[in-house]
Amino acid sequence: MTRTDILDRYRALPLPTTKDEHWRFTDLKDFDPEAWSANGAAEIAAPPTMLELDAAGVVHVGENGIEIVSAPEGVRFERLPEDHELLYSLVGWDEKFAAHNAAMWTHGLLVHVPQGVVVEKPLYVRIGNSVSGGSLFWRLLVVAEPQSRFTLIEEYASASPDLEAYSNAAVEIVVQQAAKVEYVSVQNLSRSTWHFASHHASVDRDAELDWVAGGFGSGKGKVRIQNDLIGQGATSRVTGAYFADGTQHLDYDTFQEHMAPSTTSDFAFKGALRDTARAVWRGMIRVEEGAQKTNAYQENRNLLLSKSAHADSIPGLEIMANDVRCTHGATLGQVDRDQLFYLMTRGLTRAEAERLIVRGFFQDVLDRVELEPVREALAAALEARIPQA
Repeated sequence: MTRTDILDRYRALPLPTTKDEHWRFTDLKDFDPEAWSANGAAEIAAPPTMLELDAAGVVHVGENGIEIVSAPEGVRFERLPEDHELLYSLVGWDEKFAAHNAAMWTHGLLVHVPQGVVVEKPLYVRIGNSVSGGSLFWRLLVVAEPQSRFTLIEEYASASPDLEAYSNAAVEIVVQQAAKVEYVSVQNLSRSTWHFASHHASVDRDAELDWVAGGFGSGKGKVRIQNDLIGQGATSRVTGAYFADGTQHLDYDTFQEHMAPSTTSDFAFKGALRDTARAVWRGMIRVEEGAQKTNAYQENRNLLLSKSAHADSIPGLEIMANDVRCTHGATLGQVDRDQLFYLMTRGLTRAEAERLIVRGFFQDVLDRVELEPVREALAAALEARIPQA
């Protein structure tokens, strides 16, 4: 399809409403995707970063374009060509916001690591919104050839804390036989940004995908995360941490699809909410008919730091095979008053006590994050959301 055809497809698709099951708890009645300017900034913004990294390759992205600061030898770390054979293979145009991205993106990156290549230091991409009232459509295609190994870190940020913007991202990750990819996506956009993203990966025979997602910013939107385990022995692990306060509304829609035998998926998402913030998580494990010996797990746990915060968790299973192990869980709870009282009687302020409780709540999720700078950045971001007094 041409871009014009895709744009027509986008416009033909209705804006989701709360009558649509996957949007039941996220109301878009005040949002018009086409009301945001497509005008670019004079230069690529350099918003504050949560991460301090010694990276093998660095890319900065903004409304004005892409700046490839450095790239490792032997790896394609370059602007995404519109005719790449794997483009749109995982994220196409069958959903309103994915179609908008496919029609409008101009800034894209290809990360292609050849067979057997091991990149010791991480690759880092920073996507920065800087135009008030503007839109940024970002596209990433990752190809890990057999036996390759590398880490890719993606960070979304805003040039100012009160920037009003529309962010739309599409990420496709192809992990081929016996490759291992660590993919980190951290979102810390302004509270006045609408953020929509579709992240979709395929994991082939004996390959591994270790995925970390951090959600701290944006005002409203939806993030989709999908893993297709297409080869025997494929493994994916997704670790998520989010913190919402004020009037933030975070929505995660996740899907683990087991399409081959002896595949494993392990999904753990934890969130903390305060003030009148709201979080939505919908998770589905689907096991296809031939995917015997599947081992799948998913959990979502939320900690409420105020009486007016709210979280919705909707786990689901669709199992067509008869020799599988699939479990899921979802919990919602307030801060333990006895625990809070105990800490405060030991001389801690309420804020200090809450910060300690939050750290303890997230510790098992943080322990799953292998890369130390990412683990420390997530921990610091979570604790920083507790007011000092």
